[in-house]
Amino acid sequence: MEQNKKGLNTLAFCLGILLAGVLIQTAGWLKGDRLVFPDVGEILRTFVRMLGEERTWQQIGTTLVHLVEALAAAAAIGTALGLAQGKSMFIRNLLKPLMILLRSIPMIVMTVIIMVLTKYERVPLIASALMLIPLISEATAEGLRRIEPEMIDVYRMNSGFNARVLFRVYLPLMAGYLKQAYINAVGMGIKLAVTTEYLVQARNTLGKAVYSSAYFNEYAEIYAYALIMILLATLVSAVPETIKRIIRKG
Repeated sequence: MEQNKKGLNTLAFCLGILLAGVLIQTAGWLKGDRLVFPDVGEILRTFVRMLGEERTWQQIGTTLVHLVEALAAAAAIGTALGLAQGKSMFIRNLLKPLMILLRSIPMIVMTVIIMVLTKYERVPLIASALMLIPLISEATAEGLRRIEPEMIDVYRMNSGFNARVLFRVYLPLMAGYLKQAYINAVGMGIKLAVTTEYLVQARNTLGKAVYSSAYFNEYAEIYAYALIMILLATLVSAVPETIKRIIRKG
């Protein structure tokens, strides 16, 4: 049953990619402009060619480092703030304006502010992490508030709140909320990382590559880079589940 469900999900994902290709083809037909909307075949050929180039893998590696660093920083800060918000209504209301600000501020404004405050090479990390913190903190706070009080009372009979209780009691009970927040953060994080790389012209990154392709009107390369970003987000999103399976088998 589970195998059939996984197969159906994979089929749906592949059909979704096919649907995106059909939409691009239709847009090119309606617009009558194959420069901006190239054939899907041309996009796929460009995609395969780029994957065979060492430069592309270097760009993917640099952007992946930015993404992982931003996710790690946002997860650490967001989880800590979320726990505080979930435990204290005062802290929740205190941080609410800041969370609203980080969630609603335009990315370009955030990037410009950080560009003024720090070195350009740090902008993709800092800007992406700041934009992801509200997503993780709100999921953490909501997960904490949804824990049944009876389950919390069990550990209180034997111990006070400490790191062991956090990792053995709270985080497992909040796993569903944290997993969904992680999946959303990965998808948003790759877009944020590439956007900030584009704006600051970070060397040897996917953002810089997209800028160069747009400058020279190489739209097939832009769509190919979009495919690379989709695959990258999909692979990174699957990391927790893969680790979980490895642990179970071990």
